[in-house]
Amino acid sequence: MTHWLSLIQDHWGWLVFAALLGIAEVMIPGVFLIWISIAAAITGLVALALPIALPLQFLLFAALSIAAVYAGRRWYVDNPVASTDPLLNDRAARLIGHSVIVAEPIVGGEGRVKVGDSVWSATGPDTPMGARVRVIGIDGTVLLVESL
Repeated sequence: MTHWLSLIQDHWGWLVFAALLGIAEVMIPGVFLIWISIAAAITGLVALALPIALPLQFLLFAALSIAAVYAGRRWYVDNPVASTDPLLNDRAARLIGHSVIVAEPIVGGEGRVKVGDSVWSATGPDTPMGARVRVIGIDGTVLLVESL
């Protein structure tokens, strides 16, 4: 009795795998699986055209996956996606220009300011607690402030 998997030719397995990865990319977009899907599709087409052993197909798939992911990453570095809100994931940069309240006095150039419901480290001129200051820049997670 033959196993039903042995009836499926190698190239169909690769092409089905490529289609499943493509569907997964559409359902969970991350712009990563599409490159692996392309590698699987090319491997399937090569397996269809050339009778190569399954271990060589896996090696081809691995090499094509690495090449496809590298090419995709290079393409996205060279062609960045324009955003309508470039500071979307940079909360500190979004604070530049906003007025905040000093939570702990700024003494010797260092203190803390209250931003919404959180407190941030800040550097700037000596300022008493409760005074309002403006955020003029950031240095990592430290806000640079000036007196109002």
